[in-house]
Amino acid sequence: MRLMTCLLIMFILSVTENTLHAAPPNVVLILMDDMGWRDVGFAGNDFVETPNLDRLAGEGIRFTQAYASAPNCAPTRACLMSGQYTPRHGVFTVIDPRHDPGQPHHKVISAKSNEALSGDVVTIAELLQTKGYATACFGMWNLGRGRSGPSTPTGQGFDLFKEPKSVGFEKDAYFDSEGRYCSDILTDETLSFIENHGAKPFFVYLAPHDVHAPLEPKPELVAKYEKKAQRANVSDAEIQQAASVEAIDVNVGRIMDKLKDLKLDDNTMVIFTSDNGGTPQFVAPLNGSKGALYEGGIRVPAAIWWKGLNNPGRDFDEPILSMDFYPTIAELADANLPKNQPIDGTSLMLVLRDEAKSLNRDSVFWHFPCYIGRGEPSSAVRMGDWKLIEKFQGESFELYNLKNDPGEKKNLAELQPQKAKELKQVLWDWQTTTGAPRPVEKNPAYDPSSEQAQRGKKGGGKGRKPGMNNQ
Repeated sequence: MRLMTCLLIMFILSVTENTLHAAPPNVVLILMDDMGWRDVGFAGNDFVETPNLDRLAGEGIRFTQAYASAPNCAPTRACLMSGQYTPRHGVFTVIDPRHDPGQPHHKVISAKSNEALSGDVVTIAELLQTKGYATACFGMWNLGRGRSGPSTPTGQGFDLFKEPKSVGFEKDAYFDSEGRYCSDILTDETLSFIENHGAKPFFVYLAPHDVHAPLEPKPELVAKYEKKAQRANVSDAEIQQAASVEAIDVNVGRIMDKLKDLKLDDNTMVIFTSDNGGTPQFVAPLNGSKGALYEGGIRVPAAIWWKGLNNPGRDFDEPILSMDFYPTIAELADANLPKNQPIDGTSLMLVLRDEAKSLNRDSVFWHFPCYIGRGEPSSAVRMGDWKLIEKFQGESFELYNLKNDPGEKKNLAELQPQKAKELKQVLWDWQTTTGAPRPVEKNPAYDPSSEQAQRGKKGGGKGRKPGMNNQ
């Protein structure tokens, strides 16, 4: 009896010691560029082949109501790094002289956007560094220019940063002069970093510019989908898109295989999502596209894979936003959130552990007080199935029931005045709390003929050339 008691005590002490010395979980965060809500197999695309992403989602958790925190690149990345809504950090859009406030095709004076996060913002990478994490960013940053300085990745918490240019690629190029494919090389860098830092916890932020137009997919994958298209009756654009998406899927598979080979898969969380909605031809039946606060501009695919999940293979059907990954990763790493930095995101850890069926969040918001591409200054709130969009240049409102009308075809603002009033007040209260700018001042330089010319440049749907909205 005494021997059994001693053995039991030794076992308990051993388990306790192993628990106390267990390495903090690693994190691989993969952020795609312009990947729309149904561009991958696990999100419902039955033409493209994405077995690795489908396995990631099937063995993890799939978020069926995932949103980017903004309808274009830079602000979503700022929300991801800061855990905040756009008015908190002031990065509202990609800085581009074509979209500066006061352009002749703007009806109102849009808000000025910050190009980069303030040095006062504690990024998720900086937070993880305080917990001993090795950190690396591979791909697009888009929150400040240059190789060094306070607004660059190495000034915002990343030990290592490699952008396409630093590994031999011209801006927005898919192939280099040697015929190498950009996301393949960025993945090579990711694998090398994981190999070299597997002995300590690591955070990898992989942000390729796939699948941003104009696409240049691998010829062998194009040939594969051209053959498949003969049976599926799809367009050339869909062939190009599918080939580009499969190339990413292959690289996700390489990362997952490397984690398994190094026996790191038991202690690594992999997050996959996109920076904004897709381009017009790939978001149906949703309304809008990149640059707009309609569903097509902000709905994205998202999944999390982690061995610590309870009941993997689930779908989670409540809205989540890019900013939610900050507190999720912080909790995973047992890192305290910054004291002097409001964090608007909600941790997903209780959902991942299946200890909660809901985030118990009444509403989520978007604020885009700028012009870009097809987008105009606007703000939005979603409460339950209801979504209200405020458009500043006409001071108008649109109300939709997303459960009954996910394509946002029927504006119910006049038919449901009480519901519209309720959501207006919620939105205005949030704007006041966060200091969100409301661009309603008329632009004295507005020229209607210039607006018509600008519309002509944007194209009209099917005839629109890829890459025209280069954000």
